[in-house]
Amino acid sequence: MFVDHAKIYVKAGDGGNGVVAFRREKYVPRGGPSGGDGGRGGDVILMVDPGLSTLMDFKYKIHYKAKRGEHGQGSNKFGRSAEDLVINVPPGTIVKDAETGEILADLVENGESFVVAKGGRGGHGNARFTSSVHRAPDFAEKGEPGEERWIVLELKLIADVGLIGFPNAGKSTLLSRMTSAKPKIADYPFTTLSPNLGVVDPGLGKGNSFVLADIPGLIEGAHEGQGLGYEFLRHVERTRLLVHVLDMSGIERDPLEGFYAINQELVKYSKELSEKPQVVVANKMDLPKAQENYERIKPIIEKSGYTIMPVSGATGHGIKQLLQYIGEMLSKIPKAEPVEHIKQYRIIEEEPFKISKGGQVFYISGKAVERLVAMTDLENESAVKRLQRTFKRMGIDDELKAQGIKNGDTVKIGNIEFYYME
Repeated sequence: MFVDHAKIYVKAGDGGNGVVAFRREKYVPRGGPSGGDGGRGGDVILMVDPGLSTLMDFKYKIHYKAKRGEHGQGSNKFGRSAEDLVINVPPGTIVKDAETGEILADLVENGESFVVAKGGRGGHGNARFTSSVHRAPDFAEKGEPGEERWIVLELKLIADVGLIGFPNAGKSTLLSRMTSAKPKIADYPFTTLSPNLGVVDPGLGKGNSFVLADIPGLIEGAHEGQGLGYEFLRHVERTRLLVHVLDMSGIERDPLEGFYAINQELVKYSKELSEKPQVVVANKMDLPKAQENYERIKPIIEKSGYTIMPVSGATGHGIKQLLQYIGEMLSKIPKAEPVEHIKQYRIIEEEPFKISKGGQVFYISGKAVERLVAMTDLENESAVKRLQRTFKRMGIDDELKAQGIKNGDTVKIGNIEFYYME
């Protein structure tokens, strides 16, 4: 089964908790705190596997969670960090944030990887909080929660040339003639239910081979979701050259009308796609009326700026000349650059916190604040006092007062509620 779209949930591992511990060796007076830090949680990493060609695995498994780091131990022993969770994806996978639709990464090269969710850092043990005025801290941090998100995976096949045209134009037959691929071929509409790939060697010398993709037949209205073509139009977006296959027999439709109809669908789907270089292939030249139709439309298509080449997928006539011409065209067209890993390298500047009011409830949001609360042991009085001091240093107390907070009002941070007391 060919699957080129999937939505999955990824959750990086939480950091391990720091520990509260004190040295109690017999001959060590005033042993002091010795609680170690927790280990880091595992990242969730997407990695290109050249052996994959579909997103089918994600049809049956949707949730992916990395392991959390180990908790710290006494005697200043740190917890072990968790292993990263590596998820293999096929070349050409685009990663999007499911909520915003923003492109996070475009994974093309073999072995290329992207951290889609970062593991939480381990919490500090009480040994970390020792100071000249606080010799025996009796609190530790909890591990930082790992990132979690829903993402969308879209597969865009990595092909240099895309075969386009109406159903039964003979694209699959041409693919079988031009490559060693063995697509299913039969004399009825929509034989091809998924894209097929083949490697072509045009015989122009070493390093001139290219990948050819047979895209399931388009029909009028494809850009609006009609027929099979819309589902697979994304697979020709990466191609450098389009080969537009026309059925010159004219049995099902006039080839010139079909040519205009398919190009109009490309324009409606994507302006960039419609502007790609295009070679027109007059196929089925072995059938009656094909030569007559070819001579009629050839000057019209050439006047529009396209090269048209007569071939027969059934007999193999003209295939060698077509391959050589495609190879020469590709040598002049640069390869498209993949989308940058936007999220992986961008430095996002955020406000340290934001306060909004709803009735008598004050909502405080911001990654830094929410992380502080998540890593605080709220059942430990010393840890809560430290959190309050941190809030004061950040200016949260002053901002709450400026917005008119009173004793007894509720302050909510994430899922945690506090009562304000000055």
